[in-house]
Parts: sequence; C-alpha cells; structure tokens
Amino acid sequence: MCRTRHLFIRQQTAVINSIRAFIAEFGIVAAVGRNGVEELLAIVVTIGFLAAFGAQLRMLKAQILEFDRMINAWHRSNETSKWLDEVPGVGPALATALVASIADPKAFRSGRGFSAWIGLTPKQNSGGGKERLGGITKQGNRYLRSLFTAGALAVIRYAKLHGAAHRPWLTALLARRPTKVAAIALNIPTELFCAQFPALNQQVCN
Repeated sequence: MCRTRHLFIRQQTAVINSIRAFIAEFGIVAAVGRNGVEELLAIVVTIGFLAAFGAQLRMLKAQILEFDRMINAWHRSNETSKWLDEVPGVGPALATALVASIADPKAFRSGRGFSAWIGLTPKQNSGGGKERLGGITKQGNRYLRSLFTAGALAVIRYAKLHGAAHRPWLTALLARRPTKVAAIALNIPTELFCAQFPALNQQVCN
C-alpha cells in the first residue's frame, strides 16, 4: 500500500512537470508547491490540449488522498506503528512502512547497522591510517531512505522555526553545513533503534 502510494506520487510529479514544461512554452510560470499545483489546474482548463493532463492530475490527487486515508486507518489500528509515530520526524507513512518492511528489528545489532541497511551511512575511503568518509552509500531500501530523509528535513524545518534547544549540535551544524547534510547527520534510524533497544547498543545510544 505504501509503495503503491509512492508510485502514484511519482506519476503525479511527472504529470506536474509535463504541464509546467508545456505552459512554459506560452511564457506561463506557476508557483512551486501545493498552491502552484492548484494554479496549474486552473491554467490547463484554458488550454484545450492540456485538459487531459488536468483530468489525469485530479485523478492522481484523489487516489493519493484515498491511499492516505487507508494508511492512516491501518496506522491507528497497529500499536507498533503508533509507537513509532511518537519519534520526531516519523509520521504515519514512515511508521507503517517500517512495520511492513522490518519483520524483526532484533536482526540489527546496532543503530548504525540499521542505518547501513537503509543506506544512510557514509562510504569508507580510508587508507594509510587516515579515515576518509564520503557521501552516503545509498544502498538498501530506497523507499525507506527517502521517507527518513523527508522526516529529518521536517524536523529541521521545525527547528529553524521554533529552535532546537534539545539538539544544540543541530543548530551549530546548520550554521556551517547545508540543510540536506544536516538531515543525514540527524540520523533518525539510529534514534529509532536506540529508543527501542537501548540496552543492546549503549555505545551508539549514549
């Protein structure tokens, strides 16, 4: 169900990008974001050959909303999913995807192992006694990795608006590194692991 919703979102993005490309030929540019999508829907009605794109976009939006209702209903019926939702940056979509994807969390020996399985740990380029870390491996479950990244970015947006007193290191990191780098450093997978299994990995959790 979660992956099907993700497929529909990708199709919606493709349709939106196609509409933007077509109307750009007429010198029309719509705003980015949700308001921009509504603006696009209003524009395509006035351009005959784009009406089919508008109908397809409305259908995809309605189907995604239906998937959201189904996911939220399943989420409310599952205790593990509700528990995961309490972690900052984890919403119903990620919580349900985790429950569906991970049969036994004890299969991971540490929070870092969990992060590596998702592909959020840095590449190792070490040699000659020097440790060099590259970008994240991007191996493993791509869908979960995208949800974790989106959740981390949501936490950072909240921190920028309301402050991050409980994460002073995040404020310092945002001052010197790009937002997406800080999102990876936030490492929500390790927080999840440590919250559920703190006794299994004291070094990572403390």
